[in-house]
Amino acid sequence: MKHSLVRQHVIETASDLFYRKGYNLTGINEIIKEAGIAKATLYNHFASKEDICLAYLKYRNDIFTQDIKNFVNNTEKGKAQLYALFNFLKEFFDQKDFNGCWCLNTIVEIPQENKKIRKEIQNQKEEFVSFIKSIVEKNHNQNSDQKNEELARQIYLIYEGSISESKLHQSKWPINAGLTICKNILQ
Repeated sequence: MKHSLVRQHVIETASDLFYRKGYNLTGINEIIKEAGIAKATLYNHFASKEDICLAYLKYRNDIFTQDIKNFVNNTEKGKAQLYALFNFLKEFFDQKDFNGCWCLNTIVEIPQENKKIRKEIQNQKEEFVSFIKSIVEKNHNQNSDQKNEELARQIYLIYEGSISESKLHQSKWPINAGLTICKNILQ
């Protein structure tokens, strides 16, 4: 297999394992076994489990970002594009392997001192806030950058609470409640 294909295969394998089982419960040997590669091959591509985790976080985020942007952009303009965030989350919940947010799942498993993984997750979440802010500016502009930022952060917190609680309760009611709260703050 080509170098880049092997690397991608390891990322996809680790991504599946980390998302399903968790970062701490997934060992290097399990990734090697599931990927069907030699230990040396894994270490030719990644120096550590932490590096695999960073690649996993980026991989998941790239897919998520593309999917949610497409979903929102294919929704009619106006407040509906902000509501689409929660409609997307409903579809995400309906996937057979739904296990909540990969970032939140990972952050609870790493020690506070792990600045690399924490920073990657913080960057991804800030990018998501920026994406929400861009939707606010296009569809529900508050005529102030600060107010647009505040509204984007409020919607972000509602979204994050919705995904966390939907995982906990294994139900869509938190997503539906989050959508209702979002509609209320956009009136």
